[in-house]
Amino acid sequence: MTNIIEIDDLSKQYGSGTTALQGVSMEIAEGEIVALLGPNGAGKTTLISIICGLVVPTGGTVRVGGHDIRTDWRAARRLIGLVPQEIALEPFETVWNTVRFTRGLYGAGPDDAYLEQVLRSLALWDKRAAMTRELSGGMKRRVLIAKALSHQPRVLFLDEPTAGVDVALRREMWQVVEGLRRDGVTIILTTHYLEEAEEMADRIGVINRGELLLMKPKDDLMGEFGRKSLTIELDAPLTAVPKSVADRGLVLSEDGRAIRYDYDTRAERTGIARLLGDLAGEFAGARQREVLLHLLGCLSLEGRKLDLAKPGVKNGLDANALGDRFRRGAGAGEGAGALFRMPAPSTQTQGRPSKIC
Repeated sequence: MTNIIEIDDLSKQYGSGTTALQGVSMEIAEGEIVALLGPNGAGKTTLISIICGLVVPTGGTVRVGGHDIRTDWRAARRLIGLVPQEIALEPFETVWNTVRFTRGLYGAGPDDAYLEQVLRSLALWDKRAAMTRELSGGMKRRVLIAKALSHQPRVLFLDEPTAGVDVALRREMWQVVEGLRRDGVTIILTTHYLEEAEEMADRIGVINRGELLLMKPKDDLMGEFGRKSLTIELDAPLTAVPKSVADRGLVLSEDGRAIRYDYDTRAERTGIARLLGDLAGEFAGARQREVLLHLLGCLSLEGRKLDLAKPGVKNGLDANALGDRFRRGAGAGEGAGALFRMPAPSTQTQGRPSKIC
């Protein structure tokens, strides 16, 4: 697939000394939708502004459709449409005149048939004679998109297209973007919302402090977000992962005192309960294993670490003592203390226990 945008080692430093971008490189294929995620001040808008020719870069190169934005800026600019984050429209002008005027700014000749097609695709045709000040916020954003598409660009930039809008309007914008995708327009959007990127993008890039931290296909990145790790700390070091659980993908620490288990939170079963039961079988007798499996039905995993076994117990598990404590009314976290030392949940995990069965 042909690349419509090629960015190589792009950087931007302002006179005040602020570094907005440093060493950004990426390629975007024609017809692709790319979402750029990052906090305020990460450099997303600066990157878009450089590509669109609004900001001069300090270093690096950018090519749009094979045209360098600095040496062949006029040809590159004709290929780009920009929808800014701020709504800035002439309040005393009609929708039709606003879009038609924007087309002329790019040196494109009159084409009322095409403009009608754009307005109809954005559900603006019935509003063509309305003053822009009479429109709702959602309709005004649609007018911005119509202006950006008026000169038939091949690339469309959407800078925070749903900033400050309600959920219903946000979903309307998603539908508009999906329609543009079907028309073959390459779209680059910036957003704070992971849900938005997941809904619309083919690839997701993460920018922070002016650096592009990653750029991955959406499915790959979302799969990583669903992965978590459970660390089981052992009283006695191991030289190898027990054979009975060797096929679970466990990772033994260098000192042999901890085992890490990676699991998918989106799966129907995490496999944690079965793993702990099998480990109990390795380190304890049948009675202790039975008690462990019984308790697992009552426990939730709120911390990230579990300490397997208790110091002072020869085989690591004292089922009788554990049963006595549990019968005396100890809570799940305390009653399990003979088996696992569970740290108090942090503020990040408190109130959101992860089921381990």
